[in-house]
Amino acid sequence: MSLRIYYGGTFDPVHLGHLAIARAARDELQVAVRLLPAADPPHRAPPGATAEQRCRMLSLAIGDEPGLLLDRRELERAKRFPGRPSYTVDTLRELRAELGPSRPLAWLVGADSLLALPAWHEWQALFDLAHFIVAERPGSPLQDSVDGDLGQALDGRWADNEQALFASPGGRVLRLHHPLRSESASAVRAQIAATGPWRALLPPAVADYVVDHGLYRPATP
Repeated sequence: MSLRIYYGGTFDPVHLGHLAIARAARDELQVAVRLLPAADPPHRAPPGATAEQRCRMLSLAIGDEPGLLLDRRELERAKRFPGRPSYTVDTLRELRAELGPSRPLAWLVGADSLLALPAWHEWQALFDLAHFIVAERPGSPLQDSVDGDLGQALDGRWADNEQALFASPGGRVLRLHHPLRSESASAVRAQIAATGPWRALLPPAVADYVVDHGLYRPATP
């Protein structure tokens, strides 16, 4: 049974590092990656762009590239339930209900997000719903051993190869082998606010959108 991969995030803004992670998962597992922008992430400050702006930038970044798809489900859910936080566990439960109990499902994250997992809502339930695919980048490594509750939750879940993800519905954790880029959205926003050399960090169409809509600039008095 084929694997479904989802890559959730704020994408504020989507940058070349995000695309590198999505492409790495697509190429290593030979499966399409669905990028899923968050509507109202409860674990961080409000985004610098609206949900629709972030979704539009993601659409521009993906374009018609094979194997990269846009999924608007969290934005559409926020319209149905205004003010309700956007929790990954709710999204995975929704996907599991759609795909059925036996379809392999994976959630793609950066190493920093995996290490922050205990701060997520109902984080321990996530492993019952999906696999995790973990991307490392320079400056954000994943240690060989993880301490505390997260380490206990990860114990015995590491997969030696991608075939383990195709063999069960969820519960395994796979590291990507592709070398990835070092960009972060916070660094990109800081560069834009400081009028630094930021355009090379974004897909050209996204950089044009940021300029056209005056995003991430400091407020003028």
